[in-house]
Parts: sequence; C-alpha cells; structure tokens
Amino acid sequence: MKLLKPVAKTAPATEATTPFAERVMVLNADPYLIVADTHLRLISVFDDLRYDRSDLDMLCAPMRDRALRRLKPMGFSQKSGTVIENRAEDIRIHMPKFRALGASPFDALRDTDQRPQDYVLLTPTQTAARIIEGHDPDPAMDLLEALVARHPVNLLRIFDFLDSSPRHAAFKKPLGYLVHVQRQAIAKEPLKTRRALR
Repeated sequence: MKLLKPVAKTAPATEATTPFAERVMVLNADPYLIVADTHLRLISVFDDLRYDRSDLDMLCAPMRDRALRRLKPMGFSQKSGTVIENRAEDIRIHMPKFRALGASPFDALRDTDQRPQDYVLLTPTQTAARIIEGHDPDPAMDLLEALVARHPVNLLRIFDFLDSSPRHAAFKKPLGYLVHVQRQAIAKEPLKTRRALR
C-alpha cells in the first residue's frame, strides 16, 4: 500500500507576508487618516472643517502624533522630524518641512526625496495639490471628490495658487463643484461634529 505524503496546509496571510500597500489601508478606518491616493502614496490627515484662504497649512504636532500612533503597530518609528520609518521593510513616510506662511501647497514636497516605495503624510490641502499635479483632470477629480467628502480642503487656497499652465487651468472651473461637494459633506455626520486635532 502506497502511503500518501501529508499535504502541507497553506497558512493564511499574516501581517509579515501581506504587502504594506494592503496593510496601510487600515488607516482608512480612522476618521482622521486616509490613504487618499494609492498610486502617489498620499496619506491625508484631517485638518479642519472650515478654512480662510490665508490659513496656515501645515501638519501640527497632534496631527503627526495621530499618524505615528496608528503607524507604530505596522513597525514604524520616528526617524527624524520629517521622516517616519519602517526599517525592516525599508519604507519611509515623509512629512513636508515647514515653509513660509504664504507658501504654495503645490510646493509642500519640493525638497522631499521620496523613493518609489515611500509614502507622504500631508494636510488635506497639500494632498489635493499633489493629486492635481500627479493626475490628468478626470481621475484627479474622482480622487478630489472622495477626499473633500472625508477631509475638507482649503479650496480657496488651492485656487489662489493655480497658475496658467494647462494642467492647473483645467481645475479652475471644477473647483466650484468641489466646494459644493465639500459643503454638503460638512453639513452632515460624520464630519459635522468632528473636531480638529489640536
């Protein structure tokens, strides 16, 4: 009688074998954090519900702390003031350096050395600017509409910094529609009563 070799059972995917691109999506369950763009690897941190176009646009300490608390279970730790790192997987999450008060949100990543596997942690306004820069208008509008429905953006500030290039000009009219989408989102839960991280 021929003995059969036992078939090795395949273990379910574990934290160690699941790609980070899938694991990081757990951030979407946090009301203050979302992976706003998987292609550009953008993580947005909720900032506020309403803005003035001259408001300071930067990651404050509580916003950074919230992200770090959620990323620590994934093996991340603070490497420097602008980098959170998972050394085992060689992934960094970059945070923009502070710039002058009137700096354009389109310049937030100007000096960032982002490698293909790295992510960036941004305010919603900086995230929106990066989406505009990184996509054609139609896919960008889909991403922006999803973003403003969860993390309101300082759309007037974005408008002020749009230049005359064809890419930026394509967003001047659609920004009015995004203002409408954002107002509707802010008027109801879960955004209506959400407080900023301060």
